[in-house]
Amino acid sequence: MNDTVQDRPSSLLEIDGHAHAWTPNEARARFRSGVSGPTAGVAAGHTQANLISVPADWAYDMLLFCQRNPKPCPVLDVTDAGSWTTPLAPGADLRTDLPRYRVWEHGELVDEPTDVVHRWRHDLVSFLIGCSFTFEWALAEAGVPMRHIEQGRNVSMYVTGRQCRPAGRLHGPMVVSMRPVPPEHLAAAIRESSLLPAVHGSPVHCGEPSGLGIEDLARPDFGDPVDAAPDDIPVFWACGVTPQAAVMASRPPFAITHAPGRMFLTDTRDDQYRVA
Repeated sequence: MNDTVQDRPSSLLEIDGHAHAWTPNEARARFRSGVSGPTAGVAAGHTQANLISVPADWAYDMLLFCQRNPKPCPVLDVTDAGSWTTPLAPGADLRTDLPRYRVWEHGELVDEPTDVVHRWRHDLVSFLIGCSFTFEWALAEAGVPMRHIEQGRNVSMYVTGRQCRPAGRLHGPMVVSMRPVPPEHLAAAIRESSLLPAVHGSPVHCGEPSGLGIEDLARPDFGDPVDAAPDDIPVFWACGVTPQAAVMASRPPFAITHAPGRMFLTDTRDDQYRVA
């Protein structure tokens, strides 16, 4: 990835140590007022979502892309054209209530604002896509350490060599998030995440990153490098940044997305998506 699209170094400086206790409404209000940073660990027990908004004449292609690639793109809600509201968080505003956005023109990143009110268009259809931050609480409760949260960093995300199934004009590679997991906790990590398929579910790969075409774990395409313990196994989950990779590859005329790791906090409880 080149410097124009690689995620900039991030920190939790503006998201304090009590963020896990925020309600989703409190989190959204803080983001609306300018607080920024990765949302891993924020509003414990509430579902987080990726955002991508595309012009209406690209919306069917995006819906079909998500349907054909449900592992990286599990759809939680789709808005009407021009709408910035969702029943996942009544009263919230998709234009202002995320910590940071990305604005794309013809596949190029042109802006990273903290709101997109002045960029909004009447024809935009928004897709809210499940996020792996949601199942981190289940992993933590099962004893799986979350290294990126411990280190105050954004999760590491990588563009893989695996191509998604194309849909209309959309195509591109799958993106994954990586969490280092101690061997004794690997079974729990797989089990707990598999019970939440609406937020990516079980891992797509464990172990050697070259199996996904990833050359260097120390150089993520999005997010931050995360330090692993000596025996940790890199575990990879499909990631909702995949539509952004599709935007870069397919070059639609316009799109708005969340900035990687900076999600939309919904009012929905995580356990509502648990299948057992």
